[in-house]
Amino acid sequence: MGRRGGGRGRKWAAATAVVLATVLTGGLGTVVWADSELRRDVDLGAIPDRPPHGRGTTYLIVGSDSRAGLSAREKKNLHVGSAEGRRTDSMILLHTGAHGATMVSLPRDSWVTVPAWVRPETGVHHRAARDKLNAAYAHGGPALLVRTVERATGLRIDHYAEIGFQGFVDVVNEAGGVRMCVDRNIRDRDSGTDLRKGCHTLDGAQALAFVRQRHQEAKGDLGRTMNQQKFLGALAAKVVTPDVLLAPATLYPVLGAALDTLVVDKEMGMGDLVSLLRALGGGNAVRLNVPVSAVGIPTSRGSAIRWDADKARGLFTALREDRPARPGKGA
Repeated sequence: MGRRGGGRGRKWAAATAVVLATVLTGGLGTVVWADSELRRDVDLGAIPDRPPHGRGTTYLIVGSDSRAGLSAREKKNLHVGSAEGRRTDSMILLHTGAHGATMVSLPRDSWVTVPAWVRPETGVHHRAARDKLNAAYAHGGPALLVRTVERATGLRIDHYAEIGFQGFVDVVNEAGGVRMCVDRNIRDRDSGTDLRKGCHTLDGAQALAFVRQRHQEAKGDLGRTMNQQKFLGALAAKVVTPDVLLAPATLYPVLGAALDTLVVDKEMGMGDLVSLLRALGGGNAVRLNVPVSAVGIPTSRGSAIRWDADKARGLFTALREDRPARPGKGA
C-alpha cells in the first residue's frame, strides 16, 4: 500500500477533529449518555491462550444475523427468514497502524479449527475440531469466535464490535441512505436485491439486501465479502460527514440507532469507535479477502473454503508486525 498523501491525511485529521468537537460541544451529558449506552458484553480479558500483542490495533467487526427486534412482517420484507439465535453473516479484521488501515474479510465458510468449548446450556465439553468459521459464534458466541480467529490468524484482537440486521438497517436509514455504485444489473430473489447498473442511494432495506446477496457474484461468498467492505466504508464515510455530525436532528438518531444494537468489548470507548469509523471511512484503506486455495471443498459440515496457508500466514504476519499488506501477495 502506498503512503497517504499529506493533503488526504490532513483532511482526515480535520474530520476527526470535527467528530471530537461535535461530541464535546454536545456537552458532558452527551458523552456520558453515549458511553453509558454501549453494550460492553464481550470480555476479551477473560479469553484464555491468547496470542501476544502485536503492533498497531486490530478490530474484529462482526455483522450478525440476529433478528431481534424485527416483526414477522419486517423479516419478510427484509428477506432474512425467521431463524432463531444469532450467527455471523460477516467477519472483517480491521488493522490500523503506521501504514494506515487494512480490512481483511474472513469468509463465514472458512474451514478452521474451533478450539475446545463448553455448551452453556448443558455444560457438555466439546473437543477442538475442524468446522466452518461461523460455527464458532453459533456454538460459543463472541468469545469462542475471537478464540477461533486468534488461533487461525495468530493476531490478537484488541477490540470487538458487532451489529445485527435491525441495527444495520436503522443506522443506514437515520443517516439518510448511503450512495453505492454497481457495475451491472443485480437482481437476487433470495436477498431481495434489485439494482440497475449505476449509482444509487440505498436505504436500510436495500443496503442489507446488497451486502447479503452472493448468488449474483462471480466469486460467490468471496464477492459478497468485498461488497460488504465497500459498503461499510461508504457508510462510515457518510456518518463522519458534516451533514450528519453537524446536524443534531440527524446525529442523535444515528447514534441512537447504532447504540441500540451495537455490542462491543469491555474496553471499547467512544474514542475507539471514532478511530474505527475514521479507519473504515478513509479512502486509502486496503481491502482484501483472506487468501484462499480452494472454494467449495467437501467437508463433514458441507461445502467450505480452504485458506492458502502460506499466503495467509504472510498476510497475518505483516499485520501483526504492522507492515504493509500487499493485495495478492499476502505480505
